[in-house]
Amino acid sequence: MIHPRWLLVASLAGMTAFAQTPASAPAATPAPAAAPSPVTPPAGSATAPAPGAEVYIIYPRNHETVQSPFVVRFGLKGMGVSPAAAGKIDNTGHHHLLVDTDLSAVDLQAPLPSTDKIIHFGKGQTETQLSLPPGKHTLELLFADSTHHSFDPPLHSKKITITVR
Repeated sequence: MIHPRWLLVASLAGMTAFAQTPASAPAATPAPAAAPSPVTPPAGSATAPAPGAEVYIIYPRNHETVQSPFVVRFGLKGMGVSPAAAGKIDNTGHHHLLVDTDLSAVDLQAPLPSTDKIIHFGKGQTETQLSLPPGKHTLELLFADSTHHSFDPPLHSKKITITVR
């Protein structure tokens, strides 16, 4: 297990992920920064993300066709990943994956619920294996603090669309 202080130090040194890359996974380039969110920020539920922080989906790429199950790899720039159980550590948080869910439908003033459409990675994971039925699906990351509250303003990725065959 990586100590939370090391996560913060590594983040400040420019590292973005701590997951091992499977040899079978394709190389990917980081997605561009998310556009400013039209979503109303939560009222004082969490602190602001670090200036210039970005969260993005490394893999799969937008409009890619994948076979289920497939790996979803998360990217983060400018902040660190820490497990929720570590408690509040400045400039850190953990990922939540929105599956077929619009960010505007999520109550950002409350802790994010854990559902089949809002998947929590509170142990500090930076990738997951996901199984979805055939068809088109959307994926979007939302980064949150140790209490599962969105940062203010929300730190989220660009929403991507994939096709599962």
